[in-house]
Amino acid sequence: MIVLQPVLEICAPDGFALWPVAKFEPYDFLPLSGALSPAELGTAIMRIADCNNIDTDDDRPPWPADPLGSFLHGLLTMDDLFAAGGLRVTDTITGTALLPGCCNGLEEWRDWLEVLDGDGWASFGHDPSPLAERLGDTVRLTVDAEQDDGPVIELPLSELRRLLATAEGDLTDFLQLAADWAVQHLPDHAAAVTAALARALNLPALALPPKP
Repeated sequence: MIVLQPVLEICAPDGFALWPVAKFEPYDFLPLSGALSPAELGTAIMRIADCNNIDTDDDRPPWPADPLGSFLHGLLTMDDLFAAGGLRVTDTITGTALLPGCCNGLEEWRDWLEVLDGDGWASFGHDPSPLAERLGDTVRLTVDAEQDDGPVIELPLSELRRLLATAEGDLTDFLQLAADWAVQHLPDHAAAVTAALARALNLPALALPPKP
């Protein structure tokens, strides 16, 4: 059985205490869906915000002095957002797993559509260097293109199309869950955080749910 999941690479900043988060091993992958617990959801939102918590030389507004505003500043003001991770494909029979490589982000998940309807191939970061190629009616997923005779996963084009549609549904469900969470935990920033998460995940914007 082939399983495809949108996953976020987790790396928590030291001493994070702005909202409840779950404990994960560093550089582990958290699958995103509408089934996350509140602590897992808080972890995911923390991680996406932290991915963009960087200073640049652009014309963004000055950094706020308060800890919450400062932590969210990059997420809420950067034009191009990044969410470390991507799509993880696992063959549950063989145990072979294609993982997103370094520098790959969930905002690039639609690159997989190039395999189906575009040039017929796409790569997803490095160290490892995962690669997807269309070969007739089959897709070959190479776990690490830099490794000779390394493990591969093969599946029909139609199956990949179905799996990608399911992954998009998982991301959409996650975004809706995050929007509800933001209204409760970040009421002063809920609309902006929800819109930023949609951009970070390359999804259509959601209407903000009403305040409780």
